[in-house]
Amino acid sequence: MTATAPIPVLSPVTPASRMSSGIVLAVASALAFSSSGPLVKPLLEAGWSIGAALLVRMGVSGLILVPALLLAIRRQRRFVRRHSVLIVGFGLTAVAGCQIFFFSAMQRMPVAVALLIQYLAPVLLVLFAWARTRTAPSRLVIAGSLVAIVGLVLVVDISGAQFDLLGTLFALAAAICVGAYFLISERAGDDLPPVALASGGLLVGTALMVILAAIGVFPLVAPMVDVTFAGVTVPWWMPLLWVAGVATTIGYAFGVMAVPRVGSRIASFVGLSEVLFALGFAWLLLGETPAPIQFVGGALILVGVVLVRMDASSAGEPRGAAATIPVVPAP
Repeated sequence: MTATAPIPVLSPVTPASRMSSGIVLAVASALAFSSSGPLVKPLLEAGWSIGAALLVRMGVSGLILVPALLLAIRRQRRFVRRHSVLIVGFGLTAVAGCQIFFFSAMQRMPVAVALLIQYLAPVLLVLFAWARTRTAPSRLVIAGSLVAIVGLVLVVDISGAQFDLLGTLFALAAAICVGAYFLISERAGDDLPPVALASGGLLVGTALMVILAAIGVFPLVAPMVDVTFAGVTVPWWMPLLWVAGVATTIGYAFGVMAVPRVGSRIASFVGLSEVLFALGFAWLLLGETPAPIQFVGGALILVGVVLVRMDASSAGEPRGAAATIPVVPAP
């Protein structure tokens, strides 16, 4: 018999490489999202209403990503019917809900306190998984959660804050919506492409903002003003173009791509880095220099993320993480 040469097999996509790419995408998403606040803040101070800023942010970003949604609809028959619940749920919670509730809380309490409560979402996910599986989280996850919370308290300045019941409820609702963002994103995959989910959700959120604006809940005020960043004065449309076209688009697109790779729990803890990046952008663009204690808090947040990541079972099993993607070569 004639010996045949062995057939070369290309390296599969391993769970480790999938996890690594997911963490990179999650960090990039947090970095993109973090620039929104420092860029929108001067617009709000110059007379823009929250409703106008959110409507532009959601609408423009949803339209930029809409080709992915149209492609998914074209490739799959009954795509809208099969995934409408997830897409609408994502739009009402992960897109519109977290922003509406957060800004509502911000109007009744200091921004730092609202941020602190909203970013308890990773802890809420840990508690949710505990209640759903009736399995207590590991010591690493508990330790990582506690360390991250302490770091978050140090990063945001809550000194002198007064308790407001309604504001606290709004902030908790925002935290639940952030948790929904990670849980729904975890359902994305080949059947429901992540970017299509993001586009559909952003368009649903835009539609909701239009309705709320029409009935007067969030009035639309958008004066043509100039704003200043780091001593440079620019027209109103420049920061909005970045927030809608870059920060929101990349933030949602990369975020929903990351969660199925790493799982909702790890993705949510990595998402805490958004607070650190926001401090950097506020420092760079608005001249708001962080206090030394905030750097300490940032380090503790990173330690908390590392502890959660060290736990091999902290995210359950990301969808598709256990499977490899073999490549069958031509003979």
